[in-house]
Amino acid sequence: MKQISILTLIISCFALTAYSQNVKGRVVNELNQPLEAAYVYNQTSESHAHSSENGVFVIANTKLGDSLRIGLLGYKTRIIALESIENLNFILEEKAFQLDEMVITEELNTVSTISRLDLNVTPVNSTQEVLRKVPGLFIGQHAGGGKAEQLFLRGFDIDHGTDVSISVDGMPVNMVSHAHGQGYSDLHFVIPETVNKIDFGKGGYYAQEGDFNTAGYVNFKTKDYLKESEVSFSVGQFNTMRTVGLFNLLEDTKNQNAYVALEYINTDGPFESPQNFNRLNLFGKYVMFSPENDKLTLTASHFTSRWDASGQIPQREVDNGNISRFGAIDDTEGGQTERTNLNVTFDKYIDDHTSLSANAFYSHYAFELYSNFTFFLEDPINGDQIYQKEDRNIFGANTAITHTTFLGDTELTLTSGIGLRHDISDDVELSRTLNRSTTLENIQLGDINQTNIDAFVNAEFEFGKFKVAPALRLDYFKFMYNDALQSNYQTLAETKTIVSPKLNFYYNAQDNLQLYLKSGLGFHSNDTRVVVANGGEDILPRSYGADLGSVWKPFPKLVVNSALWYLFLEQEFVYVGDAGIVEPSGKTRRFGLDLGLRYQLTDWLFLDTDATLTNARSVDDPDGENYIPLAPDFTLIGGLSVDDLNGFSGGLRFRYLDDRAANEDNSIVAEGYMVTDFNVNYKLNNITLGFAIENLFDVDWNETQFATESRLQNEAQSVEEIHFTPGTPFFLKGTVSYRF
Repeated sequence: MKQISILTLIISCFALTAYSQNVKGRVVNELNQPLEAAYVYNQTSESHAHSSENGVFVIANTKLGDSLRIGLLGYKTRIIALESIENLNFILEEKAFQLDEMVITEELNTVSTISRLDLNVTPVNSTQEVLRKVPGLFIGQHAGGGKAEQLFLRGFDIDHGTDVSISVDGMPVNMVSHAHGQGYSDLHFVIPETVNKIDFGKGGYYAQEGDFNTAGYVNFKTKDYLKESEVSFSVGQFNTMRTVGLFNLLEDTKNQNAYVALEYINTDGPFESPQNFNRLNLFGKYVMFSPENDKLTLTASHFTSRWDASGQIPQREVDNGNISRFGAIDDTEGGQTERTNLNVTFDKYIDDHTSLSANAFYSHYAFELYSNFTFFLEDPINGDQIYQKEDRNIFGANTAITHTTFLGDTELTLTSGIGLRHDISDDVELSRTLNRSTTLENIQLGDINQTNIDAFVNAEFEFGKFKVAPALRLDYFKFMYNDALQSNYQTLAETKTIVSPKLNFYYNAQDNLQLYLKSGLGFHSNDTRVVVANGGEDILPRSYGADLGSVWKPFPKLVVNSALWYLFLEQEFVYVGDAGIVEPSGKTRRFGLDLGLRYQLTDWLFLDTDATLTNARSVDDPDGENYIPLAPDFTLIGGLSVDDLNGFSGGLRFRYLDDRAANEDNSIVAEGYMVTDFNVNYKLNNITLGFAIENLFDVDWNETQFATESRLQNEAQSVEEIHFTPGTPFFLKGTVSYRF
């Protein structure tokens, strides 16, 4: 019996070393924090895997003695010979980003990797800069800094979010049936220093993304932990001040992280009528890992802001010298807003092949805005000021299960999920007002209930270097509205279901070249008040799109990404704020070229640039009268960045937006601009000193422009022309930061 037992043990050890199996491990940094998207490559069997949100990976076809290469851009690559397959915990040491270490085929998401590089080399300190990290996305502020920015992407004037889906940590930012326009996306509740990752994609090709994902999506993820606590204080021209604090609460607690962050901003802006703008942001996050590497995340935040605004001014009044570029016709515009968020996220490994990710969230949101677009066009006595208001509660949840298996030699990754979002928005109001104090007339007033239930499935079949990813998404909507201006109580309701198929192809031609073809149907929803008024017409117009692109490293330190794309939209929406309506403007088509590059000239000097060329036209209108107002046709951004040169960092950046049509026949043109910004920082032990200049060359530029018909109080006839909000002139600010 003893001889048999020894023989059995020898056979078992031989079997363990001789036969391949699934091996599970974890990738962490020097602080024992999990690293997501690290690449694990078996150099013996050529199998590979990526680490998950929890840092966990499972690699197939692996045995004792195999050589594993573990890497992640921004960390030292490790090569390890497997001497054990139990309790594998690989620690990667952080280092400076080196583009020559980036292997295209090893990246889980090359676009996300590029954004991580951009965030590391050129950190952000404003929500505007956060949005500008998405290549080709331009923004414009036109209401005193507190209103959500106007967005431009892929030939869309997206207004405040009609055609781009935005989320933070799994919480939606777009507001459906908002008092100021469908898809309104106010990202000001995010403290920029807490942003860890920007995941974005252009086009409607992604099963996890639903409403508003036509031009693309942008998902922000906040940091799970702080390396160190930090306080910073900035002062600048125009009575500008910003203070930020980030405080690590659990420095040496194993498997737990917690921190709080706060931000306060005030400024008067460059305008003759002070903005009196202020914003307060509070944010807290707690992360816990179980012994099984399950992850529980709790976040809470509160944001409040108020401001005055000079609004959009008519070009004719500046030209004739009656007002300056920073003057006003009606300086009683402005508003206030607030948002409170609670979010719970749970990530669990069910087994070596299956994982679960789920979150549940609640947001309370309030909004008030006073505007005057047309001055005295409608009311020659009191003026045309309007008031928009709402108070909203949002409840929601998302779940996704990912399962990996093999069909013969083909690896199949299947992700499926369901989601729910329910908005309760009470007293949604549009009224005509006088001097922000007297209500002259209620135009709209009522309560909105809107529900969206979704389900999706995404499959990825990996055939060696070739991957096919079909997907299907189902969305169900219910729209309800109670009109408080009607004498008889009545609930108007409509329902709609839409199915959105997707089909994507990826081909890793070489280690330095990936080709892809993406295709899919997306959609954007209409405002509930319009939906029920129109009896359900034009509820969920579809988009049809395709991208043919590549990510290429022709040289070790150069990455080039490019895409040819096409997008057809069944119905374009144009929000008319002073009337409280969404105007359908017919079918549109867009096509274009995106081109970007990242080049590392030295260990510390980086060059980046992104260009977009777009043709956007209405389908139903005749040539010459089919321009899409304010659709960008050429944009270019770029800059040089210094990353830690003997304690110095900073950069010189520019953004260029070409002239574009402001109306359908291009008879009114919105002037383009080129603006250059500069910043430099010096790190001395725990203190960092810096200064930044916006609009380095002090050019006159219009941040937002509209072709608007207006009438001044002394005018007999109205005039349609460019109305604009001026861009920031030369603006200097200094910052001191202390880390501890």
